[in-house]
Amino acid sequence: MAWYLRAMSKRIAVFVDVQNIYYTTRQAYGRQFDYRKLWQRISAEGDIVSATAYAIHRGDDRQLRFQDALKHIGFTVKLKPYIQRSDGSAKGDWDVGITIDVMQVAKEVDTVVLLSGDGDFTLLLEKISNEYGVSTEVYGVPALTASSLIDAAAIFHPVEEDLLL
Repeated sequence: MAWYLRAMSKRIAVFVDVQNIYYTTRQAYGRQFDYRKLWQRISAEGDIVSATAYAIHRGDDRQLRFQDALKHIGFTVKLKPYIQRSDGSAKGDWDVGITIDVMQVAKEVDTVVLLSGDGDFTLLLEKISNEYGVSTEVYGVPALTASSLIDAAAIFHPVEEDLLL
């Protein structure tokens, strides 16, 4: 009987735009996001078959501890090097990498959960919903999440006090 229930369980893939979540929760609340609470909440809805967090590698100890904590929770952590440009700006955008991974996994799951407020992902959610019939969910800070992304998601989960450390 247990195998039958497991077979019926919703298959979920989770994708986290770490930089976006870090900066939006810091800007809106002055606090950090609680990835463990997120994991508990999503896993109560079905089986997390894939969970990837996309981050920038700066090599400092605090960041390394954070990445280890994500791995311990169950996330695969993908890193890009932090690039400081000569004009003082920084580069570390994961949008294309996240999009490629979502496109590859979306055919194999029932639900794609995206943590980001970035409106650039609107077309991605529309495409996987329309072409693959996958349900899409977004977690984002309400005031800092693009309205187009909220509209594209089947379900929008506002990141509020209950998901913060």
